[in-house]
Amino acid sequence: MLDNGIKAIYITLSAENDRLIVRPQEISLNEVFNCGDKKPQDLYFSFESVYAPYQQYSFDPIDGIDLVVKDTEGNYLSPLEVKLTVIPTSQTSVLPEEKWGSEIVVRSATTSYCALGMFDSIKEHSREIREIFEEACSSIQMWDNDYEMTHKMPALCQAIDNFQLKYYTNQKPLLMQTLWKTQGQSPILAEQAFDIVIWSDYAFSRLFLDNSALPAETMRRGMRASARLARCLWELSKSGKIRVVDIYRQMAFGNQTDKEFAVGGSLWRKYVTTDRIQNLALNKNVVNQIIEPGYIDRLMPERRFDQTLYFTMRNNN
Repeated sequence: MLDNGIKAIYITLSAENDRLIVRPQEISLNEVFNCGDKKPQDLYFSFESVYAPYQQYSFDPIDGIDLVVKDTEGNYLSPLEVKLTVIPTSQTSVLPEEKWGSEIVVRSATTSYCALGMFDSIKEHSREIREIFEEACSSIQMWDNDYEMTHKMPALCQAIDNFQLKYYTNQKPLLMQTLWKTQGQSPILAEQAFDIVIWSDYAFSRLFLDNSALPAETMRRGMRASARLARCLWELSKSGKIRVVDIYRQMAFGNQTDKEFAVGGSLWRKYVTTDRIQNLALNKNVVNQIIEPGYIDRLMPERRFDQTLYFTMRNNN
């Protein structure tokens, strides 16, 4: 898509009458990779690596992210979480095609990069950021106390909303969701089979922020992610450096610390509202341009995507 100038779907956050709205646009892969007019051969893709420019914001070592884009001279360009996902899910496959959706399972590393990236883009506004979060955050005695945090969530979410209303124009790509589409629940690719959905850091955060202010008796996963984001931004605004690992380990609330939350297909489709989902950008035959002859037979059929490629290509021959 980069080589052929094909834009990706871009899920962004905007505001209308002081109300935050998630909207689909399009974005070039040059913008996603933050690489200017560089060609693919000028880029270096480092998988499961640490995006070193963000290390300055943490006393402890930060986690790696799925993809770190650099140029061939070693300059850091962009950190991206990558999700290889199928459409439709089993739950949405029984619905009309225009309602088909995809699932995303999110790691805590993604939400920590979300927080670090947001601060990195507007770090020169630390005083203003602190003023936004001070009232909601300074009164919290124990960030890992379930009872206290469930009652403080409305104030924390309002602070994040105020922050995003002021700074959403600084959003940037965070998550690259690579889509492959099948003919319903069959293992055969659809005719228009591939596309990319890019989520900005601000739009991505709405997946866990929306509904986190609703009353609850105990901290849900989305509420936990929201509280962590608020704490990271507040503490970064005060000192410019935090203990990221400690924040994410301490604020577990009895849940796994590696898995942050999951988004089902129907909820995903409420955010990804573009009609392009019904007619993805790339035809299934693009596989022949990407995978060299003979290599399809080496794929592992127990992996669903490998299985789909294997059977689709066999059926075409």
